[in-house]
Amino acid sequence: MTAPEPLKSFSHRLTAAIRLRRNPVVVGLDPRWEQLPEPIIRGQNPADPADRAAAYALFCREVIDVVHSLVPAVKPQAAFFEQLGSAGMQALEMVVRHARRQGLMVIMDGKRNDIGSTAEAYADAYLGQRSAWQADALTVSPYLGLDSLEPFVTVAEERGAGVFVLVKTSNPGGGAFQDLIADGRPLYRHVAEQVERLAQRTTSRDCEGADAIGDINYGAVGAVAGATYPRQLAELRETMPHAWLLVPGYGSQGATARDVAAAFDATGLGAVVNNSRGIIFAHARKEYTEQYGADRWQGAVEAATRAMIEELRAETSVGRL
Repeated sequence: MTAPEPLKSFSHRLTAAIRLRRNPVVVGLDPRWEQLPEPIIRGQNPADPADRAAAYALFCREVIDVVHSLVPAVKPQAAFFEQLGSAGMQALEMVVRHARRQGLMVIMDGKRNDIGSTAEAYADAYLGQRSAWQADALTVSPYLGLDSLEPFVTVAEERGAGVFVLVKTSNPGGGAFQDLIADGRPLYRHVAEQVERLAQRTTSRDCEGADAIGDINYGAVGAVAGATYPRQLAELRETMPHAWLLVPGYGSQGATARDVAAAFDATGLGAVVNNSRGIIFAHARKEYTEQYGADRWQGAVEAATRAMIEELRAETSVGRL
């Protein structure tokens, strides 16, 4: 993969992409063999990692071909590719390349982190100039401390990339640690306050393209904040006014547009909302099965994407974009 040209800041690029598509939808690329439409897996051996990887790459590329004109970004989940070994990682590279060729921003969902030189290696691997992936952003864990986040922030600033720190996740068990009270506040609030400091530090107001896009008040460091906890989501939007929020939990996990409304500012910016299974496997949803089914699965992907966009426009400030 060739090195990209000098980039505008992450916030300027994300803002431009959202305004171009007039929505903040992120399509999660989570290929699961047992849920892939039959035309994708036809003739493939599920016991062969190379066959599975080829199916994952084809499926994700064809999802991208449907959604690239509708949404600003996709979010590959690295784990589904990693479990297939080298064939899977090659498939992931092909998917990222295809998304970038189609003009989509790529948020790599890797939830990486470590200390010292290992954190530096992770940051360079997924965000660096010589990275095979060259993702536009990466999800990271904060629980090794602030020093473990610094390599990611440094590389992100150098390359115009972004970092999304896990703050309040959408899974039911996340509160076991994230909601623990320390010094009178839940742990997720402590993490959020540190994310806000990093977001303020990385906010760019004077980079190339500012005149065309306007003043951007968000930094390169954002937070993962689940839609399944709407009260906490509103709290975190207030706590982190300079941080982009990556909001999972919409769709298959039960959250709706009303649940994510508090994540956005008054102009419809400030957050991106992920939907994975509810879009990419829409052909299996009862409202789409009869009309589309497995043979027309891409039509179901498009219909589900458009439905989500319209719901967000109707129920949140996204309608002002």
